[in-house]
Amino acid sequence: QVQLVESGGGLVQSGGSLRLSCAASGNIFRINAMGWYRQTPGKQRELVATITSGGNTNYADSVKGRFTISRDNAKNTVYLQMNSLKPEDTAAYYCWCIIKSRDYWGQGTQVTVSS
Repeated sequence: QVQLVESGGGLVQSGGSLRLSCAASGNIFRINAMGWYRQTPGKQRELVATITSGGNTNYADSVKGRFTISRDNAKNTVYLQMNSLKPEDTAAYYCWCIIKSRDYWGQGTQVTVSS
């Protein structure tokens, strides 16, 4: 079993910053990629950012230039630095990773941006 535990969500004013963290534990051999998705009520979960074990990154257009994903392979931890937050960034943010072609998800952490 693999567990993903997120932290760092909360309430912030528009223009503010938050940093999300997600630590993976359990039966981990090698994590191929890690990342973050987000979801609002009534909408599909959408990609925010991903990072491979080699450090290649991918971002949703809506967060490019504002969010930065990083990873500590030794700690099996992924981070999401979110700057210049907007009310439309309000969502539940889910940590994700893929190990041996299987997806794993965290429980989610709420990010609320007030205007």
